[in-house]
Amino acid sequence: MARCSGIARHSGGRMTKQELIERITTGHKHRNISKAAAADLVESLFDNLSLAIRRGKRFTYPGFGTFAVRKRKERKGRNPQSGEVMMIPASKTVVFRLASNLKAELR
Repeated sequence: MARCSGIARHSGGRMTKQELIERITTGHKHRNISKAAAADLVESLFDNLSLAIRRGKRFTYPGFGTFAVRKRKERKGRNPQSGEVMMIPASKTVVFRLASNLKAELR
């Protein structure tokens, strides 16, 4: 996505929370939003995303991707220090699947 490339390049390929807030306040569509309002918006967005994930739901944003909870079965593993075979208990993890149009832009 070209509109984020300037910030991503300037910070070594990563965008921080503070840079996201700055981008929201200086973006051409949002010139009238304060940094405090943008920070509240970002906090609310990620709080609600986290809540949906903790409840085991999916969160889909069209054109961006989908966050979902996936269950992992119990499986065999090895202790990296001793090499001993051990059972890794079943667990849940969060997965992200990139939207196909955004994925195509990365190629």
